[in-house]
Amino acid sequence: MNEEFKRKLSSRKLWMALAAFITSVLVLFGTDGDTITNVTAMIMALGSVVGYIVAEAYVDGAREKF
Repeated sequence: MNEEFKRKLSSRKLWMALAAFITSVLVLFGTDGDTITNVTAMIMALGSVVGYIVAEAYVDGAREKF
């Protein structure tokens, strides 16, 4: 996986934009509020996990260079 792709996956802006887009689509289709809240929470949790994994991979890679 190239560095630019890793950086984008760990971007909070990307995950917030994705959550906002999906939330808007759910509202458009009349989904109830509890479901929207749960979906948004899952997207943000996934973003946190992906960000952590990418950051740890970067740290591990940098450690291997020394």
